[in-house]
Amino acid sequence: MQIHNLKRTHKNKKDRLVGRGGKHAKTSGRGGKGQTARAGNKRRPELRDIIKKLPKNRGYQFKSIQRAFIVPSEKVVKGEKFSEVRKRLGVKGKKIIIR
Repeated sequence: MQIHNLKRTHKNKKDRLVGRGGKHAKTSGRGGKGQTARAGNKRRPELRDIIKKLPKNRGYQFKSIQRAFIVPSEKVVKGEKFSEVRKRLGVKGKKIIIR
């Protein structure tokens, strides 16, 4: 047998397509080289990092955390304003309820 007498077993077998996804090609749908081709490729969006670096608003509290400051009516002088009660009792940034 000589080389010009050889025949293919599968006559019309096509060459494999590269980078077309699926299970069989060279890169198996992962694209080319580099960071995106590696396992565990999870890059964070830039915008999320920018948002994380911004300072939160000063004095902001969740409404579930805020609790009212209850003042007994004996401690309040008649005709006293809420701002004066705050200064005298040292209450900062809370809702005052007089009972």
